[in-house]
Amino acid sequence: MADEEQNKEFTSTKVEQNLRVISDQTTKLSKPNLLQWLEITVSEPEKRTNASMKMQDTFIVYLIETRVIDENMKGYGEGATSLWRRYSEFELLRNYLDITYPSVVVPPLPEKKASYTWQNASTDKFDPDFIERRRQALEVFLLRVGAHPTLCLDKTFLGFMQKENGWKESVYATDFQSKADSRLKALSASFRLKKPDRRFEELKNYSNELQNNISNILRIRARICDKLYGIHKVHGNYARVFSEWSGIEKDIAEALQSSGHYMDVYASSVDATLEEEEQYADQLKEYLAFGEALRSVCRKYECVQYDLERAEDNLSYKASQKDLLVQGKAAGSFSLSGMKTKLFGSDTPEQRDVKIKQLEEQIVQAEVELRQTQEETQKFVEAALRDIDRFKRQKVKDLKEIFTNYAIMQIKQCKKGIAIWTSAKDCFGKM
Repeated sequence: MADEEQNKEFTSTKVEQNLRVISDQTTKLSKPNLLQWLEITVSEPEKRTNASMKMQDTFIVYLIETRVIDENMKGYGEGATSLWRRYSEFELLRNYLDITYPSVVVPPLPEKKASYTWQNASTDKFDPDFIERRRQALEVFLLRVGAHPTLCLDKTFLGFMQKENGWKESVYATDFQSKADSRLKALSASFRLKKPDRRFEELKNYSNELQNNISNILRIRARICDKLYGIHKVHGNYARVFSEWSGIEKDIAEALQSSGHYMDVYASSVDATLEEEEQYADQLKEYLAFGEALRSVCRKYECVQYDLERAEDNLSYKASQKDLLVQGKAAGSFSLSGMKTKLFGSDTPEQRDVKIKQLEEQIVQAEVELRQTQEETQKFVEAALRDIDRFKRQKVKDLKEIFTNYAIMQIKQCKKGIAIWTSAKDCFGKM
């Protein structure tokens, strides 16, 4: 029991250290951000049931607390706040950020239901261990948004943490959903781009490979956990055999009983270890979801580039139509207007002048629209590449921290196993 309590304390301390690392690293990587003066925590997950509906809706709420930690910012809001939020409200916040800031790699939310788990792990979304891990991941999500130089300044994000009543209504009042590009347009953009940016094409491939590699690591980990769990639990049979054996060996009964005890300790030690491993798996799953966030930026780029190419085509078409009229060749082209010309006669010079003037006005408008689209595309590309670079630098630091801590945990577990076997050896030596 002492070992399990010590292990849980170690896990809790490690999680807190990881959260501080995220805060410290993002502060170094970016401009001044919210975390420099505001402390954000997610705690006390609570199971609730909405009895007002015909069908009972059972859900989990999380307590979000904020506290001003910079004396110079004490005048901000109420200084300290606390309110409850459902997971669906976290989803609404992320959807809002994803649509409102298309060039940003918006941090992902934790999964709703456990995936890539080993066989004996619970997949129940109301399992206390899973809820606790999701609470930690939701806190990391808020810390990542709070550390982002652009997202942290968003009033809707601040309202999510400090505005208990009317927050949902304020989000929908922004009409953010109308800014979202349709799936049909995104699909058309992907297949119809004439001049795609190679950097975003490479990023799409990178995001796919990142997800594939992390998925493979999570699958391997799950298989190892299954085998490790089985091996440890089989050692419990040693304890049963030694106990039965001690009944017929009076001279070495005590040594056999003690040895059996250590075998029981070894068999049960794997439970806390595998529970701790889930913490690292959740951190990797965050970067598994980051792959989709990267592809989302690529899809938005494709829509922006598609609009630019359509604007260029529109201007080119208007200019060619004008040239045909100026050269007096419009009637000679094979088109519906050309057929009408043959049937009903060509335009008079006055009519042609009117059409040319109309086209000139349309060309001027098309040029204005093209310049605006070019500026918007350029701004998007620059902002997206800047944020992607920020994400990649943060990713390297995070993965280094995850894998290093995972190795330390494995070393710790091996040392614990050696200590147990050393104690068992001493028992055998007393026979």
